[in-house]
Amino acid sequence: MAEERTFHIGPIRPPSEAASLLLQVTRGCTWNRCRFCNLYRDTHFKAYSADEVKRDIDVIAAYAEEIREFCHDSRWDLDGLNLRLGALADGNARQCFYMVAQWLLNGGENVFLQDGNTTALSSGRLSDVLIYLKKTFPQIRRITSYGRAEELSRHDAEYYAELKAAGLDRIHSGFETGSDRVLEMIHKGTTAGHEITAGKNIRAGGIELSVYFMPGIGGRELSRDNAEGTARVLNEVDPDFLRIRTAAVKPGTELYEDFRKGWSSLCSDDEKIREIRRVIELAKGVSTRLVSDHMVNLLQDVEGSLGSAADRKRMLGRIDQYLELEEVDRRVFQLLRRTLRAYDLDDLQQIPQEQMEQIRQAVSRDSDKRWNEKINEYISRYI
Repeated sequence: MAEERTFHIGPIRPPSEAASLLLQVTRGCTWNRCRFCNLYRDTHFKAYSADEVKRDIDVIAAYAEEIREFCHDSRWDLDGLNLRLGALADGNARQCFYMVAQWLLNGGENVFLQDGNTTALSSGRLSDVLIYLKKTFPQIRRITSYGRAEELSRHDAEYYAELKAAGLDRIHSGFETGSDRVLEMIHKGTTAGHEITAGKNIRAGGIELSVYFMPGIGGRELSRDNAEGTARVLNEVDPDFLRIRTAAVKPGTELYEDFRKGWSSLCSDDEKIREIRRVIELAKGVSTRLVSDHMVNLLQDVEGSLGSAADRKRMLGRIDQYLELEEVDRRVFQLLRRTLRAYDLDDLQQIPQEQMEQIRQAVSRDSDKRWNEKINEYISRYI
């Protein structure tokens, strides 16, 4: 390419979209007032026109055509790709080239539409973009997007059926909780009713639904509400996925100031795990798959189908295995997990006894309040 062109790329995507092409359809968030999030605080929301997004798709297609020249007989010339990448003078162009190259190296099959609420676009405009995208890249197998529950609840099943026909396969939505009390506390701008309406219409329209639950986001005072409200919404909607995102209260957010001033109490890791256990216990007759695909989660191996008796028994057993540890050993695992020195409980058996005793002594020095603050600091690094 003689001209170093670029396309828009937003700041985040779900971990499950790590190998996906990122295509920014909107910028920022239509709400942008959640008290636990400051990601888009300095970003004014913008919905790109269909022509603007199509232009970006054309740029991606041009990069893809060039990058495919480095593939011969299904083998990639990685040295040649790296040399071409290094020859790009513009940093944004390098980022765009790298993303398209990584996408194609990973099969070039999945696309994630950014930013926080792409379904704020009219169905006609979004459908236009989806159809153009799939026409340009016929090999695409899955297109996914974020959407806010309140916005999603405004559309009926026919709206989602139209998007499904155009190529949208999955919607990710940060429900965070099914408790109206917690939703009000975190100023989410939505209700459990919105979540249920949105979820039912999305599924009726034939689109997969992936919702997020944040154990601990309501603090100690609303811990039970957080779990039980989420289970109620789960039972009403039966989403395809329930993704666990353990709450971290980050400095610079309004929620952090609440905890700093003592207006609410941080949940411990133990209380967050009990919330997950309560949700699993109360989920009745759903086929939802519980997914723990983020480093913020303490027991990342607690995953499975809520519709499978065997999976439920295994997940609850793993949680109970953790909760039955002595308190000091639970702290040890929390520390090792949060500092990336352990993945699951089995890793505790690999720690030499002398080292284990030293860690036990170190973690025992903090009060419960200070320990919870430390763990929150560790978790915040991964958000």
